[in-house]
Amino acid sequence: MASNCDTCVNYVYDEESEYYYCLVDLDEDEMYRFLSGSQRECPYFRLDDEYGVVRHQM
Repeated sequence: MASNCDTCVNYVYDEESEYYYCLVDLDEDEMYRFLSGSQRECPYFRLDDEYGVVRHQM
């Protein structure tokens, strides 16, 4: 996929299970497209911009 999951706000680390997972609950069709690589970009990708909130408050 063109979107890098490592920089997505929906990609989080679960300390209890000690692995990363996506918060978005994909349906069957979306999961098929994701696993087959037929979809170029993730429609749920949002850049994890840690400083975005701070810039908004200024």
